[in-house]
Amino acid sequence: MNAVPLPEVPLPPATGAWREGDPPGRRQWYVTQHSLELETGGELPHVRLAFETWGRLAPDASNAVLVLHALTGDSHVVGPAGPGHPTPGWWDGLVGPGLPLDTDHWFVVAPNVLGGCQGSTGPSSPRPDGRGAWGGAFPFLTQRDQVAAEAGLADTLGIERWALVVGGSMGGMRAVEWAVSYPERTGALLLLATTAAASAEQIGWAAIQLHAIRSDPHWKGGDYHDTADGPHTGLGLARRLAHVTYRSEPELQLRFGRTPQGGEDPFTGGRYQVESYLDHHADKLIRRFDAGSYVVLSEAMNAHDVGRDRGGVRAALARVTAPTLVAGVESDRLYPLAQQAELAALIPSADRLRVIESPYGHDGFLIETGQVAALVGELLG
Repeated sequence: MNAVPLPEVPLPPATGAWREGDPPGRRQWYVTQHSLELETGGELPHVRLAFETWGRLAPDASNAVLVLHALTGDSHVVGPAGPGHPTPGWWDGLVGPGLPLDTDHWFVVAPNVLGGCQGSTGPSSPRPDGRGAWGGAFPFLTQRDQVAAEAGLADTLGIERWALVVGGSMGGMRAVEWAVSYPERTGALLLLATTAAASAEQIGWAAIQLHAIRSDPHWKGGDYHDTADGPHTGLGLARRLAHVTYRSEPELQLRFGRTPQGGEDPFTGGRYQVESYLDHHADKLIRRFDAGSYVVLSEAMNAHDVGRDRGGVRAALARVTAPTLVAGVESDRLYPLAQQAELAALIPSADRLRVIESPYGHDGFLIETGQVAALVGELLG
């Protein structure tokens, strides 16, 4: 009996970024009329943010909610995959008619972060002079730079004050920066699985991922976007490592244990199920994300310190005036509860730390939508 040949899987392009000429999907764009001055000096010209909206903005713009995504997220909070959107919404179940962020009442805005790769200006974007992609010449960004760009988007939309700013992980870093940098523009605040400043361990985990990407021979100093091959091996290794930190050890043990992948023998070069699981997530990411954006955003996360040049974390968080809920995931080993406890203790308008019960580790804030929905309802009534 002849074996049936397996279908060939097409090789991924050099980058999984959205590029000019790709279907726009639900994206809209905000383009600055001036250069963005960066916290570390210099400026970024011609900044563009991709964003999506749901619902209708009230005449007085009082019903606007800002949703901020995590490291490998984008503006596509809800909705199916399709032309222009490689994956379904990452928070389906929270935004829509009759849902916690009820779009019959709230106007929900989700930008793709500055430095990202799904329509916003980032390393995969064309340089202003037309000489290919930004690549390795893209400047260093901080969370404050990203929030400044989002403030420009709010201005263009006519939103003087957000009814709610919500974010988890990297999105939570930007959310707390919003509340500290623009307290008068932040009506309520929901911080999920995040921190006031990146810890040594978080910086260390990210540094290993950055070394994996930069060690890939196809990295080419970040200037690979207009070549045939991207640093897929390095980005895939970074994703595998990151994904282990996103989940909890008990969950991985319960799901996979020491079970071999079907039809494979680890004693003769085969994989365990957990290896196959990590391979799957690595392959998915290299087909929808950009290694340059992964580097830029990881460095911005490592630089996150809400107290920098503000007299320290305590003094910075004292600026927050918005009613605030802070929640962490009980099994999160990447952003442990102690970090959210600090936020809850030092933000004057926050009360006790809320704990999301979940076996899924850091990813619990994305998975436990029912518990997150209850927090949204508590803030918005």
